[in-house]
Amino acid sequence: MRKLDFAPLYRSTVGFDHLSTLLETVSRSDSSTQTYPPYNIELLEQDKYRITMAVAGFTNEELDIQTEQRTLTVKGRRDNDGLEHNYLHRGIAARNFERRFQLADHIEVTGARLDHGLLHIDLIREIPEAMKPKQIPIGDGSGKLIDINEDTRSVA
Repeated sequence: MRKLDFAPLYRSTVGFDHLSTLLETVSRSDSSTQTYPPYNIELLEQDKYRITMAVAGFTNEELDIQTEQRTLTVKGRRDNDGLEHNYLHRGIAARNFERRFQLADHIEVTGARLDHGLLHIDLIREIPEAMKPKQIPIGDGSGKLIDINEDTRSVA
C-alpha cells in the first residue's frame, strides 16, 4: 500500500489533520472488505442521509446500533435456537456481523427502524450556529479594532 503525503494539504488548511487518520482507517478496512450484510447509503435531501442494511432474520433485540467518536457501529448477534438443522442448501447467511461507518463532523443519527428485513438508519448533518456563514461588517476606518496602547499599558 502506498502512503499518502498530506504535507501540501497542511500548508494551506487548518484543522484537517484528522483526515489522514480517516483515510488510513478507510483504506485498512477496505483491504479486508466485508460483504455481509449488504447495505445502501442514500442521500434523501440536502444534509439528510439513510443507511439501509439487509438484515433478514434478525430481530430488534439481536441488533445493536452505537455511535462513538464519529463512528457508527451496527452489530448483529444471532441467538442459537438450539435446534439442529439439516440444510440441503443454505443461502440465507443470518450470521453475526459488525459493520462500521465513519461519520463526518456534525452528522448525527436521528433514528432507526427495522422493516421487512431492512434496517433503516437515518442521519442528519446539523451545522452548529457558530459555524454557519456570517456577514462581517466593514468599518469606515474611524474606529479601532484593537487598542494597542491600552493593552501595553496594562502589562506595565
